[in-house]
Amino acid sequence: MITYTLEQNLSSEAFREILINSGLGARRPVDDPERLRAMITNANLVLTARDAGKLIGIARSVTDFVYCTYLSDLAVHQSHQGKGIGTELIRQTKLKTPKAKLILLSAPAAIAYYPKIGMDRHDFCYYLDDVQQLK
Repeated sequence: MITYTLEQNLSSEAFREILINSGLGARRPVDDPERLRAMITNANLVLTARDAGKLIGIARSVTDFVYCTYLSDLAVHQSHQGKGIGTELIRQTKLKTPKAKLILLSAPAAIAYYPKIGMDRHDFCYYLDDVQQLK
Protein backbone atom coordinates (compact mmCIF):
# COMPACT_ATOMS: atom_id res chain seq x y z
CA MET A 1 0.00 0.00 0.00
CA ILE A 2 1.31 3.44 -0.91
CA THR A 3 1.13 6.17 1.74
CA TYR A 4 1.38 9.90 1.11
CA THR A 5 2.81 11.99 3.93
CA LEU A 6 3.86 15.53 4.70
CA GLU A 7 7.53 15.17 5.69
CA GLN A 8 9.24 18.03 7.48
CA ASN A 9 12.59 16.35 8.09
CA LEU A 10 13.45 14.32 5.01
CA SER A 11 17.21 13.81 4.84
CA SER A 12 19.20 15.22 1.96
CA GLU A 13 20.52 11.69 1.37
CA ALA A 14 16.99 10.35 0.87
CA PHE A 15 16.21 13.33 -1.36
CA ARG A 16 19.32 12.62 -3.45
CA GLU A 17 18.42 8.94 -3.77
CA ILE A 18 14.89 9.58 -5.05
CA LEU A 19 16.17 12.19 -7.52
CA ILE A 20 18.64 9.67 -8.93
CA ASN A 21 16.20 6.73 -8.91
CA SER A 22 13.54 8.78 -10.70
CA GLY A 23 15.78 9.96 -13.50
CA LEU A 24 15.48 13.59 -12.36
CA GLY A 25 18.99 13.45 -10.93
CA ALA A 26 20.41 14.25 -14.35
CA ARG A 27 18.83 17.72 -14.02
CA ARG A 28 19.58 18.36 -10.34
CA PRO A 29 22.82 19.02 -8.38
CA VAL A 30 23.02 15.50 -6.92
CA ASP A 31 26.80 15.76 -6.53
CA ASP A 32 26.57 18.90 -4.40
CA PRO A 33 25.52 17.76 -0.90
CA GLU A 34 25.34 21.28 0.56
CA ARG A 35 23.08 22.52 -2.20
CA LEU A 36 20.81 19.46 -1.91
CA ARG A 37 20.61 19.97 1.86
CA ALA A 38 19.60 23.61 1.33
CA MET A 39 17.05 22.63 -1.31
CA ILE A 40 15.26 20.20 1.00
CA THR A 41 15.65 22.31 4.15
CA ASN A 42 14.36 25.52 2.58
CA ALA A 43 11.35 23.94 0.88
CA ASN A 44 8.28 24.58 3.00
CA LEU A 45 6.06 21.84 1.59
CA VAL A 46 7.52 18.37 1.08
CA LEU A 47 5.18 15.48 0.39
CA THR A 48 6.39 11.93 -0.06
CA ALA A 49 5.05 8.65 -1.36
CA ARG A 50 6.22 5.46 0.33
CA ASP A 51 5.61 1.83 -0.53
CA ALA A 52 5.97 -0.34 2.59
CA GLY A 53 8.14 2.40 4.09
CA LYS A 54 10.42 2.75 1.06
CA LEU A 55 10.60 6.26 -0.43
CA ILE A 56 9.26 6.04 -3.99
CA GLY A 57 8.17 9.62 -4.68
CA ILE A 58 8.50 13.24 -3.65
CA ALA A 59 6.83 16.55 -4.39
CA ARG A 60 9.03 19.40 -3.13
CA SER A 61 7.46 22.87 -3.17
CA VAL A 62 7.91 26.45 -2.09
CA THR A 63 4.62 28.14 -1.26
CA ASP A 64 2.92 31.02 0.52
CA PHE A 65 -0.13 28.69 0.87
CA VAL A 66 -2.63 31.26 -0.42
CA TYR A 67 -1.52 32.64 -3.76
CA CYS A 68 1.13 30.44 -5.39
CA THR A 69 2.82 27.10 -4.93
CA TYR A 70 5.91 26.38 -6.99
CA LEU A 71 6.27 22.62 -7.32
CA SER A 72 9.99 22.53 -7.98
CA ASP A 73 10.62 18.78 -7.85
CA LEU A 74 8.23 15.98 -8.72
CA ALA A 75 10.10 12.68 -8.73
CA VAL A 76 8.83 9.10 -8.77
CA HIS A 77 11.11 6.07 -8.62
CA GLN A 78 11.42 4.56 -12.09
CA SER A 79 10.08 1.23 -10.81
CA HIS A 80 6.83 2.95 -9.81
CA GLN A 81 6.30 5.38 -12.70
CA GLY A 82 3.10 5.10 -14.71
CA LYS A 83 1.02 4.10 -11.67
CA GLY A 84 -0.54 7.47 -10.83
CA ILE A 85 1.88 8.30 -8.00
CA GLY A 86 3.03 11.58 -9.55
CA THR A 87 -0.56 12.63 -10.12
CA GLU A 88 -1.43 11.81 -6.50
CA LEU A 89 1.58 13.78 -5.24
CA ILE A 90 0.33 16.76 -7.25
CA ARG A 91 -3.17 16.25 -5.84
CA GLN A 92 -1.85 16.09 -2.27
CA THR A 93 0.21 19.25 -2.86
CA LYS A 94 -2.84 21.10 -4.16
CA LEU A 95 -4.97 19.87 -1.24
CA LYS A 96 -2.44 21.39 1.19
CA THR A 97 -2.63 24.74 -0.65
CA PRO A 98 -6.23 24.92 -1.95
CA LYS A 99 -6.31 28.69 -2.60
CA ALA A 100 -2.90 28.82 -4.27
CA LYS A 101 -2.23 28.32 -7.96
CA LEU A 102 0.10 25.33 -8.43
CA ILE A 103 2.95 26.17 -10.82
CA LEU A 104 5.74 23.98 -12.19
CA LEU A 105 8.33 23.88 -14.93
CA SER A 106 8.29 20.60 -16.81
CA ALA A 107 11.31 18.48 -17.55
CA PRO A 108 11.52 18.05 -21.33
CA ALA A 109 10.63 14.35 -21.08
CA ALA A 110 7.46 15.13 -19.09
CA ILE A 111 5.94 17.86 -21.24
CA ALA A 112 3.19 15.55 -22.55
CA TYR A 113 2.38 14.20 -19.05
CA TYR A 114 0.95 17.33 -17.43
CA PRO A 115 -1.82 18.09 -19.97
CA LYS A 116 -2.89 14.41 -19.80
CA ILE A 117 -3.54 14.72 -16.06
CA GLY A 118 -5.53 17.94 -16.45
CA MET A 119 -2.99 20.71 -15.95
CA ASP A 120 -3.12 23.83 -18.12
CA ARG A 121 -0.10 25.02 -20.07
CA HIS A 122 1.16 28.60 -19.75
CA ASP A 123 3.24 30.06 -22.55
CA PHE A 124 4.62 33.04 -20.63
CA CYS A 125 7.28 31.67 -18.34
CA TYR A 126 10.71 33.23 -18.02
CA TYR A 127 13.75 32.40 -15.93
CA LEU A 128 17.16 33.87 -15.16
CA ASP A 129 20.19 31.76 -14.20
CA ASP A 130 22.86 34.48 -14.10
CA VAL A 131 22.33 38.06 -12.92
CA GLN A 132 24.97 39.13 -15.45
CA GLN A 133 22.46 38.37 -18.20
CA LEU A 134 20.32 41.33 -17.13
CA LYS A 135 20.77 44.36 -19.35
